[in-house]
Parts: sequence; C-alpha cells; structure tokens
Amino acid sequence: MKTIYRLILKTYTGPMFLTFFIVMFIFIMNFLWKYIDEIVGKGLGIDVMAELLFYVSLTCIPMALPLATLLASIMTMGNLGENYELLAMKSAGMSLPKIMKPLLILMVFISIGGFYAGNNLVPYAVRQMQAMLYDIRRQKQEIEFKDGLFTNDIPNMSVRVGHSNKETGLLTDVLIYDYKDPGKMSTTIADSGYIRLSKDKKFLLVTLFNGESFEESRGVQWYNKNSLTRRMFSEQNMSIAMSGFDFQRTDAGLFSSSEMQNMNELKHGIDSLSHEAAELQSQAYGPLFKDFIFPHDVDIAVDSLRALQNERTPVVTMDSIARLDVKDKQKVWAGAANNARNSRSMFIRDESMAKAKYTELYRYQLDWHNKLALPVSIMIFFLIGAPLGAIIRRGGLGMPIVVSVAFFVIYYLISIMGKQMGREGSWDASLGAWISSIILLPIGLFLIYKATNDSNLLNADWYYMKFVRLRDYVKCKYRDIKNRYERSKQGA
Repeated sequence: MKTIYRLILKTYTGPMFLTFFIVMFIFIMNFLWKYIDEIVGKGLGIDVMAELLFYVSLTCIPMALPLATLLASIMTMGNLGENYELLAMKSAGMSLPKIMKPLLILMVFISIGGFYAGNNLVPYAVRQMQAMLYDIRRQKQEIEFKDGLFTNDIPNMSVRVGHSNKETGLLTDVLIYDYKDPGKMSTTIADSGYIRLSKDKKFLLVTLFNGESFEESRGVQWYNKNSLTRRMFSEQNMSIAMSGFDFQRTDAGLFSSSEMQNMNELKHGIDSLSHEAAELQSQAYGPLFKDFIFPHDVDIAVDSLRALQNERTPVVTMDSIARLDVKDKQKVWAGAANNARNSRSMFIRDESMAKAKYTELYRYQLDWHNKLALPVSIMIFFLIGAPLGAIIRRGGLGMPIVVSVAFFVIYYLISIMGKQMGREGSWDASLGAWISSIILLPIGLFLIYKATNDSNLLNADWYYMKFVRLRDYVKCKYRDIKNRYERSKQGA
C-alpha cells in the first residue's frame, strides 16, 4: 500500500471511531430519556442495565453508522483541506477520486459489516431488548414508605410508618394490618423496626422493636365466639414470601415482529402473508358479488317476474321495475335495501381483516428493503461527506457537525415519510425504503463533480461577487430601458 493511502486511512479511522461512539452515546441517552420512568425505582442490577444498554446499542447501528460515516468523511477531508494536504496531493497529480480510493474501499467493507449487523445482530438485539423491557415493566418497584401514609405494596398487608430514615432505613411508629388469613385479623404496633426485601427479593424481612400485636379470630357464623389475643414483645422477626419483586426473565422467543427477523425469515413471512391476504380479500369480495350484487346469472327481467310470483325478493332492472305496480315496487326496494345493509355489514367485517393482513404484509416488505438500503445509505453518505469536506475545507467538530446534522435531518425526514407511505400501502414498499437514497444519490454525485473541479460551492465571497455582478447587470438594464423610454417620449 502506498504511504499516501496509509496516511489517508489513518486520518479517517480516528474520526470514524470517535464519531460512531459519540452518535451511539447520543442514541443511547435518547433511549434512557424515553424509558427512564419505567427503569428507575425497579432495583435493577448493574448486570441487567449493562445487558439492556448493550442490546440498545446494537439496535442503534442502522441509525448511527450512516451519520458517523457522513461526519467522519467531512471531518477527514476538511482536515486535509484545512492543513493544505489536499492541495499538495492535487499538486502532485492526484485527482479527488484517486484520493478517495482507499476510503471508498474501506466503505465497501463497512457497508458489508453494516448489512451483516442489520440483518443478523439487530433482529436478535431487538428481540432481547423487547423481552427485557417487558420484564422490567412487569417487575414491581421497591417498597418505599412515606411518612404518615399507608403502603399497600405488600400483598394482603397495609403498613403505615410515622417516619422513615432514608440513610439507615429505620422506621418509627410502625402500624401493620395483616389480613392474609380470612379467619384472622392481625394488628401490630411497634416503636421502631426495619422492613426490607431479601437480596434475592423473594422474601420480606421484618424486624420490629418494643411493640405489641393483636390477633382477632373470627368464627364462620355470626353466633360463633370471637377471640382476641394480645402479645407484647421487645423484638419480633418475620419472613414473608414475596413475588414480583425479583427480576424474572421471559423467553425472548415469545416475541415476534418484522423487526426481529432477518431477510430469509422476512421473505418467508412475505410469501405467507401474500397468500393469506389474497384469501381474505377473495373471502371479502367473493360473497359480496356472488350473493348480493349478482346473485343470478340468467335473464334478470324473467327471473324478477318469477321471483314476484313465488314471493321472493326479485332482482330486476329499471325497465322491469317500471312495469310493476306500487306494492311490488315497494317489495323490490325493501329487498334491495335489506341486501345492501347485509352486504355492507359483511363487507366491513371481512375488509377490516384483509386490511390488517395487508398492513402487516407492507411492514414485512418495508423491513426487507430497509436491510438492503442500509449499506447503500452508508455509501451515499460517504459520497456526500467526502467531497463536501473537500469543498468547505474545515476540520474539527464545528462546521462538519452542522452540515452533517442538516443532511441527516433531511435523510431522516425523507425516510420517515417513505416508511409511513409504505406502511399505509400508498407507495410500493420498495419506493418507501429507497426514496431517501434515490434523492440523496444525485446530490452526492453533484458534490463529487464540484469538488473534483475545485468549485466555489460554499465560498461566501464567490456568492457575494455573483450577487454584485447580477445587481450591476440589473441596474444597467434598468438604466438602458429608462433612457430608451425617455427618448421615445421626447420624440413623440
């Protein structure tokens, strides 16, 4: 490998890894901000949180990798241009496409890796992440005692404390109502104590000091005698079995959606859904035409007269209706209205089922195309970022971030619009997935052309000079038109 190519690759790999992890960190923080209310207060361990964030980071690859590629490309070529290294390479006879050659080869490998991640790692990570979020939502929060208020987090028990020390966990003025046994009612009063979950969160450990307990035994019938037992204690220990406070894992295989499948699984699902949707559509429209709209395949007029004689609801034409008397006309219209109501109710029910199946089919098709669009979008962002950095000739994190965010927002908005239209069936799924690439690819090719020819595309002075020339030209034309008008007026 040439030394100049090693220099270019070394200059690019550093910003690439840096921007990738920065973008990944931003997306992970966005996830935590979205689900912070469901995660906080559940007593999750460090290992559970680390595993969850690992899966979240894998799901962010399709969004982070194109943005990191764009930002790193602008920073790399901008640094080379700002330090006049790009100018030195061009002076040595290297064109911009030749300078970009090693980076283009590197992008091919990154695109292949992005495709593998989007097709294999992301579906697995989405499945595991959804399973963990389901388990987190299902897990009960840790028991918290508020001063002077009853807590009902413990099954079949109500606990009130006068004061809870947040640092030591000591509870004072404790009152406990225990009604887990239908035949007994227990009330416990203590000056102080501790109520904590065990380490495995399967038991509630209760330690009370200086108190007394009252236990009332109730008979089955009203006339049975009730008994009341009073017991004083200096220390009392209890262990109560708990459920729902420990983190229980659910089988991730129970979760299934189009986002959790690779291309082969999506292709199989598309074939199955296409067949099912076609069957539902035929079930929805077939009986409608056969039983309600065209129930007879013989002469309608003759069949209508026979139907009148047999006192059946006739299916007639407008000419045959005109020959009927008022009573028969009313019977015809009543039968038609009844058929219309029945067909409408049946069609709405069947149509809703077919529409739901088609919506699922569109989602599968869209996800299948998105897996192919990811590596292409990485290449397109490189084709945009590299020439753009060569044009603006600014390194660092200032101007490159502004330009990168602007292009990424445009890409994201176009992608969201395309996916929405594809899910609704307004557009074909292939168009919804590829619309952003179709729009941005000509921009990338245009920027490469401008950067290769050393265009002043983003030079403010160049635009100012063009504006000054246009202004002077307009003024000159206006002056000539005004002079000709005045001369023609004097001549008249």
